[in-house]
Amino acid sequence: MTAKTSASSTPPVKQKLAAGSSSPRSTKTAAPAKLVAAAPVPVAKTAPKPASQRHGFKLNEFIVYPAHGVGQIVGIEEQEVAGYKLELFVISFAKDKMTLKVPTPKVASVGMRKLAEADVVRRAMNTLSGRARVKRTMWSRRAQEYEAKINSGDLVSIAEVVRDLYRSDVQPEQSYSERQLYEAALDRLAREIAAVQKLLDSEAVKLIEGQLQKGPKRGAKAETEADADAEADDVETEAEADVTEAA
Repeated sequence: MTAKTSASSTPPVKQKLAAGSSSPRSTKTAAPAKLVAAAPVPVAKTAPKPASQRHGFKLNEFIVYPAHGVGQIVGIEEQEVAGYKLELFVISFAKDKMTLKVPTPKVASVGMRKLAEADVVRRAMNTLSGRARVKRTMWSRRAQEYEAKINSGDLVSIAEVVRDLYRSDVQPEQSYSERQLYEAALDRLAREIAAVQKLLDSEAVKLIEGQLQKGPKRGAKAETEADADAEADDVETEAEADVTEAA
């Protein structure tokens, strides 16, 4: 009787073990699902790259700023002004030991431009070998016109100033103010030609001076003819003024 009782108690024990063995299996299968759900999304790791180009200008590019000539963009940075973020081009003028910061949205309004194309450089060089056009007006007025051309940033206009103020060895020397304007225009012209053609500034100056010497009538006779042309211009101006007053 005792043996039968112990044998009958065995099946319930096996059932308990079988029921208990099902819980570890369910735990093992659920764990990978939790790990997959916690895995990071690769897209979230991507970060924006720093910008190296704005409004057609790029980092380390040589540009022309009308009031200062050729410079190089050495940085693009942001500054906070009155609670607003302002993006700026950082421009270095190495020869002048000067750094200028220009807001990127205002490059067009200040006249900042890329270096001149080859055909523009060619036109400027051809201008140098042309005939000087010097009007016999008050020097103060002429000086203002020359200065405006220099600060316009237009390469051909700057070449016109160099051509008109150039003096050969057989011509009368320039006055102090003429010499200053001539050197300013020559410096602007030489720097841009040097940057475009990858020359030294001194090499560009020699190239310009050689082109100037090819110009017609660069002697004392030319000076006399220029004075005669200027007198003719004055006569025409006076005649026009008389007609205007009569009207």
